[in-house]
Amino acid sequence: MIHLKRNDFDKFNHVFRINLINSCSGFKSANLIGTKSNTGTSNVAVFSSVTHLGSNPPLLGVVFRPVTDVPRNTYENIKETGQFTINHIHAPIIKDAHHTSAKYSKEVSEFELTQLEEEFKNAWHAPFVKDAPIQIALTYCEEYLIKSNNCIQLIGEIKDLFIREDLLEGDGFINLSKGNIVAINGLDGYTLPKLKARLQYQRPKKT
Repeated sequence: MIHLKRNDFDKFNHVFRINLINSCSGFKSANLIGTKSNTGTSNVAVFSSVTHLGSNPPLLGVVFRPVTDVPRNTYENIKETGQFTINHIHAPIIKDAHHTSAKYSKEVSEFELTQLEEEFKNAWHAPFVKDAPIQIALTYCEEYLIKSNNCIQLIGEIKDLFIREDLLEGDGFINLSKGNIVAINGLDGYTLPKLKARLQYQRPKKT
């Protein structure tokens, strides 16, 4: 077992350190966030920081890196319009989805530079990613500054949820495996999880 202490992290080169810390937390969700500026330019970008925050009201959180060092087009569009979409990445679009991590100017749409197709429905301003097995439309609720590193935790409320029919089971469980939906390991590792088992709600054992 390799043992690394806090002081060791500062000795590593930048690439090794970010790969190490980004992957030590485990597999993360792999999503494309779609936005559209007030001037009409669509944006789509890969995120691995989407988390469930509550079911009633239905809230999801997204962590954004500090907005002071480089432009954050997705964050800026959400603040401008109050709307965004979250689209699950599935196996056929991994390469195009990953390319959206490249830093383009706000006037450039990643949809035009990849094979990803934007889809508009339900009068939603922000674009969905066409053929994504799960598409979620959200509105901006609030945000919090993480003082330790100046990242931003942004919170959105789900307004519309589109699920490929064969993924939704009778009890409301969405079987991601059936949609070949991937997860992210670190910054650039994509993996295809398969459902092993579903277990019953657990109660304390009688002693």
